[in-house]
Amino acid sequence: MEKLIYYVLNNLFFTDKSSYEKFWSEIMKHLLSMEDARHHVDEILDLSGKFKSQEIPGEPLAKKTLAMVFEKASTRTRISFEVGMYQLGGNALYLSKNDLQLGRGEIIEDTAKTMSRYVDGVMIRAGEHQDVLEFSKYADIPVINGLTNLEHPCQVFADLLTIYENKNGFDVKLAFVGDGNNVCNSLLLASAFVGMDMNVVCPPGYEPHAQIFKKAKKYAENTGAELKIINDIGKGVEGAQVVYTDVWVSMGNEKEASKRINDLKAYQINKTLMENADANAMIMHCLPAVRGQEITAEMINSNQSVIWDQAENRLHAQKAVLYKLLK
Repeated sequence: MEKLIYYVLNNLFFTDKSSYEKFWSEIMKHLLSMEDARHHVDEILDLSGKFKSQEIPGEPLAKKTLAMVFEKASTRTRISFEVGMYQLGGNALYLSKNDLQLGRGEIIEDTAKTMSRYVDGVMIRAGEHQDVLEFSKYADIPVINGLTNLEHPCQVFADLLTIYENKNGFDVKLAFVGDGNNVCNSLLLASAFVGMDMNVVCPPGYEPHAQIFKKAKKYAENTGAELKIINDIGKGVEGAQVVYTDVWVSMGNEKEASKRINDLKAYQINKTLMENADANAMIMHCLPAVRGQEITAEMINSNQSVIWDQAENRLHAQKAVLYKLLK
């Protein structure tokens, strides 16, 4: 099929293969990483806003079906995708790993090829990022990363929408405090794409993925975003207009819980820390939160918190991603 498309486009629009390959590389075929959406961030945010304000009428994904594969439990990811598909006129299938033959040893390649014959897209919430990449390699339909150990792009589109709504753009400094995890990795790439400054404020040994940070720094050269890793928590949040945190012990890290809590205990978002940030700084958390660990209950419930708006925006952002990939 790709050869046929190349033949048609090359003869109608392009004069050489390199021009076609550039065009093809910029098409968003999957959302496995924020990097897949680098040419489409503005479009997806615009769609998110239109879905939130109900400007897009009808049921644009009528008769479309999304398979949702969950290796890890979820609240916001499952509800936002399932409700999103319903509101767009489509259908969503919830599938745990044990609902599939994957749980009995069927290889990812065979599962991907089979599911491609039944559904219009697959959202996977997995432990290993490589498994999602492997699935997309053999799938003939769009594949969406609903969370892996490396990235969480669906969350970050909701984060971008929340920041844009509250700060009227991205001319701000974001401080991500705590563990440089999957959300942090996707936020680094997103910040680079939209030109938003970002400090990762973490203790040594909890830095974001080195290769992703390097990529983000490279993309930031084109947008002017300043991306830094800072160990000093007071300095890291100084003047920040957005202060963001996530749990210290993610699913899969339970055996390291005691060490993580001890290493990160000085990196809590609390009233004292927020005095270092901008006076109008807003507080973000992708949830679930452990009150009293990475953030105090006082800060979650404060006037500075936009956490519930952020959670709501998962629905609008997911609808935009689904519309972009499945319509």
